Amino acid sequence: MHPRYFSIAVVGLLLGLLVGFQVRLLELPEPPLPPHDRGRILTAELRELALERESLSAEVRQMDNKVKTARQGIEQAEFALRAEIEKHMVLAGLTGVAGPGVELILHNVPGVDRPDGFLFTVRDEDLLRVVNELRAAGAEAIAVNDQRMTASSEIRQAGPFINVNLERVSAPYRIQAIGNPDDLVKALEFPGGLAETLRDWGINVVIETRTELVLPAYLGRPRPEYAQPLREGV
Repeated sequence: MHPRYFSIAVVGLLLGLLVGFQVRLLELPEPPLPPHDRGRILTAELRELALERESLSAEVRQMDNKVKTARQGIEQAEFALRAEIEKHMVLAGLTGVAGPGVELILHNVPGVDRPDGFLFTVRDEDLLRVVNELRAAGAEAIAVNDQRMTASSEIRQAGPFINVNLERVSAPYRIQAIGNPDDLVKALEFPGGLAETLRDWGINVVIETRTELVLPAYLGRPRPEYAQPLREGV
């Protein structure tokens, strides 16, 4: 063999051996880290995980606080809305109420010479005057013979009877009003006032204060046919 070719063959053989050895080195697993280096790495990883956990816990606490604040706001809004609804239901007469106030009893006066047996008879306008006077004096709820008065209530004469809320009532007429008892009595009992006027007409009027009255709710359901809520901007 020519020396030149022999040299090329030797060089090729050496290159093959080197490539094979390099491949085997790549396939070998990495040598394990020294124990002290591995401990430092694990400690650093644990520290990072602890910091990440603390960060996530802080975010959870913030979200919990936001949820609690939102719930408190909703609860307060619901409480205010319920209080407003209850207030308007009381004013509308749609719920039973209790409280201090006054009670009036109006009696017809007997008369022997009258065909109906009464000298003086309480009429619808008398009851209406009493109700209006009590309202003007600050009465928060009024009932006539257990008929709760509302903004749409009617007091109308119907022969020998009086209709209140389309229900027939008869004497003696009991008018109950919840409010400041002193203010309500003063509005009725003063010289020249309504109570004195009714007595001058021959009607028996008895007025007494009560520490607690219980008034029923209005049993009907007012349904406006023409009135509609006014929309803002219209």
